[in-house]
Amino acid sequence: MCGIFAYLNYHMPKSRKEILDLLVTGLKRLEYRGYDSAGLALDSPDGHNINIIKKSGKVAALEQQILEDEDKTNFDIIVAFHVGIAHTRWATHGVPSEVNSHPQRSDSDNSFCVVHNGIVTNYKELKAFLIRKGYEFESDTDTEVIAKLVHHIYKQHPSYCFRELVEQVIQQLEGAFALCFKSHLYPGECVATRRGSPLLVGIKTNTRLATDHVPVFYSKDAESHSLTDTRRGNELSIFSRYDTSEIEPLENKEIEYFFASDASAVIEHTNQVIFLEDDDVAAIKDGLLSIHRLKRNVDDLHAREITTLKMEIQQIMKGNYNSFMQKEIFEQPESVVNTMRGRVNFETSQVVLGGIKDYIPEIRRCRRLMLIGCGTSYHSAIATRQLLEELTELPVMVESASDFLDRNTPVFRDDVCFFISQSGETADTLLALRYSKQHGALIVGVTNTVGSSICRESHCGIHINAGPEIGVASTKAYTSQFISLVMFALVMSEDRKSMEKRRDEIIAGLKELPEKIRSVLDIDSKVQTIASDLYQKKSLLIMGRGYNYATCMEGALKVKELTYLHSEGIMSGELKHGPLALIDKAMPLIMIITRDPVYTKCVNALQQVTAREGRPIVICEDGDEETKSLAWKTIEVPHIVDCLQGILTVIPMQLLSYHIAVLRGCNVDCPRNLAKSVTVE
Repeated sequence: MCGIFAYLNYHMPKSRKEILDLLVTGLKRLEYRGYDSAGLALDSPDGHNINIIKKSGKVAALEQQILEDEDKTNFDIIVAFHVGIAHTRWATHGVPSEVNSHPQRSDSDNSFCVVHNGIVTNYKELKAFLIRKGYEFESDTDTEVIAKLVHHIYKQHPSYCFRELVEQVIQQLEGAFALCFKSHLYPGECVATRRGSPLLVGIKTNTRLATDHVPVFYSKDAESHSLTDTRRGNELSIFSRYDTSEIEPLENKEIEYFFASDASAVIEHTNQVIFLEDDDVAAIKDGLLSIHRLKRNVDDLHAREITTLKMEIQQIMKGNYNSFMQKEIFEQPESVVNTMRGRVNFETSQVVLGGIKDYIPEIRRCRRLMLIGCGTSYHSAIATRQLLEELTELPVMVESASDFLDRNTPVFRDDVCFFISQSGETADTLLALRYSKQHGALIVGVTNTVGSSICRESHCGIHINAGPEIGVASTKAYTSQFISLVMFALVMSEDRKSMEKRRDEIIAGLKELPEKIRSVLDIDSKVQTIASDLYQKKSLLIMGRGYNYATCMEGALKVKELTYLHSEGIMSGELKHGPLALIDKAMPLIMIITRDPVYTKCVNALQQVTAREGRPIVICEDGDEETKSLAWKTIEVPHIVDCLQGILTVIPMQLLSYHIAVLRGCNVDCPRNLAKSVTVE
C-alpha cells in the first residue's frame, strides 16, 4: 500500500525539470503499491518555500498537471542542493481526492510536509489534541496529524534540529508507518523513518564510498511523554531535551540520496542501498547521512549494511508485454529455475537450502510445522501441505495469518512456524510472526524481498528468488513459493532410505518443470478463446481436490482480483454437500482433473456435474481421452509428478484471469481497491 519516493542532491547540480522527471519516474516504478492519487513537494523556485502538486488518479495525471504548471514551476532553473518528496496513494483514510493526496502539510505556509505509508491507529486522539491547540484540518487522512504534530513541537522547541523533531513525533504514533519529511525551515534536509512499513535509502556518488556500512547511534538521556493520556484526556508534560551522541555519518562531497518503499524505484539510479529497520530515523543534513534510534537495546545498534542490489532495470520494465502481469506469467520458466539455482543438484539428487541448513536438526525434532500466510501465500502453503506431511511425517497446520491472530492460537517452543510473504512486509503475517516468536517458536521466513521485515525478524529463511514482481496479482511468486516449500520437504527427507524413490521422482519432476511450464504457456491462444466465452458471465466455480485444491483457490482468487467477477474455489469432495445445487447448464464451471491418487474421485464428481446438465471446462493432462470425453471443453497440460502438478494447472488459471480482465476492460496490473504490499491490518 502506498509508495514513497524522495530525492536529495548535494553538490550535484540538477535542473528543476530533471528533479521533477526523477520524482515522477520514481512514482511510476511504485505505482503498483498505490494508484488512486499522487503528489509531490519540492522547493519553490526562490528556495524559500515549498510547492506542493497533487492530483487524484494515476501518476500520469500528476505528470500532466506538472506540464500544465510549467510557467509556475520554472523548469530550467539549476539547483545544486534540493530535496523533493513524492507519493502514490492507496486510500485507507479518506476517499481518493486531491485534498486527501500526499504530501500532507502542517499549515497554509507548507512549513512541514510529509508522505506516509501505513496507518496511524491513534490519530483520532492526536487530532483531538491538535484541534484544542488551534489547528484546523483540511483532509480526512490520518497523515495530516503527523504534519501538524511536527509543527506543534517545532513551535514549542524551535531550537530542536529536524531529526529531533521527528524523533519526538514518532514516539507519539501508534500503528505502522514509513514517513519522509521535508521543511522550508530546514532547507536541504530530509528525515525519514519507519515502523512496520518498508523504507530504504539509496546512495549515489561519483567516488567510491569510504565504508560499506553506516553506524547507528542513540540519543542519551532521552525522555518523552505522551501528548495526551487517552484514558483521562489530560495533557501531560511535553518532551525533555536530550544530548546527541558523537557521530561519524556517511559523508561525501558530491552525493545523491533516494528514499523509496521498494528497490525497484532506485535501481536505475544506484545499486547501493541501506534497508532501514523499525524505529530507525535517517537524517540527511549538509550532504551527510546519519541513522539514529532512541532505544538503548544494544541489539538494535548494529551498523546498517550498505547492500549492493543485483536486480537490473530491465527486470522491472514491461518489455514487449502489454502488462507487468503478463510478463510475470511468461517469466515463470526462468523464475522457477532461479528458485532452484544452486540449491538442487540434479546429478546427485541433493537439495541444499543455505538459509536454513544449520537449523535442520532442530526442525526435525519439532512437534509440528505451522505454515502461515495471507492470500496467494496462504494458497502456496495449502498446495504443499500434503507433500510436507508425507516427507516429514510431522503434523502440518496451515493458517491464515489474520485468523491465526484472532484466535490467539496456541504456539509452543517446539513448534516451527513458516511465515510466507512475497513482499516480506504483509502486516497480518508480520504480526503473527512476532506473536509466535514471543511464544518461543522457531521462525522461518519465506519471502521474495531481501531486507524485508519478515526476512530480518526470522531466525532463518528461504529467499524464493522469483525476481521483482510488479503486478498486484501474484503469479511467479506463487510458483516460486510452491517450489521453495517442496525443496524444504526434500531436505527434511534426505536421511530416510524409505523416501529415496519418492525423492528421486520429485527431483526428476523439478528438472522437467521449466520446459513443461513453457509448453503450458504455448496454449495461451486457446485459453484466450475460452476467456471470450466467460468474460460476460457473472460467476465462476472452480473445482478440484487433492494436490489441485490449492489451484482452485488460487485460480478463484486471481479471477476475483483481476476481473471483479464472483468466483469460488470448491473442493470436489464437497460437491454433493451443497454446491451441487448451483449446477445447471448456465453455471460456468472449471474442473481440474489429473492422473493422481484422487483421479477416480474427481471423475465421479465430473459425472455428477454432467448428469445435471453442467458444462464443465476441464483442465486435464495431455492425451487423457477418458476425461476429455466427459468434458464440454478442455485445457490440456503435460503430465508431471503429482505433487508438482499444481504448478502446471495454476498457469492456465493465471492466463484465463488475465484474458478475462482484458476483455472486461480491467487494469490487470492495478486492480481496484488492492495494493501489492498490504502493510495494514
